[in-house]
Amino acid sequence: MAVSLIYNGVYWAFQIYTIALVIYILMSWVPSTRDTKFGQILAAIVEPYLSFFRKFIPPLGMIDISPIVALFALSLIRAGVISILNIVFF
Repeated sequence: MAVSLIYNGVYWAFQIYTIALVIYILMSWVPSTRDTKFGQILAAIVEPYLSFFRKFIPPLGMIDISPIVALFALSLIRAGVISILNIVFF
């Protein structure tokens, strides 16, 4: 039972963070939304992760592709952590 709770907790934590990241990315299309209280909270949660990728990936003209790489990396990290949990607990 506890193993299932840990597994589900980790899985849903990654899912929620991924959704927060996608919402924040979509909010960039309407910049005034980032000035809201919700936008500021979301920025505090997501910007530290995105800033890591922005250091290494320059924008292509007017297009910032670092969020795409960040989503891909998060997907790989999630798969790795879930695989490790499967090996350890199952």
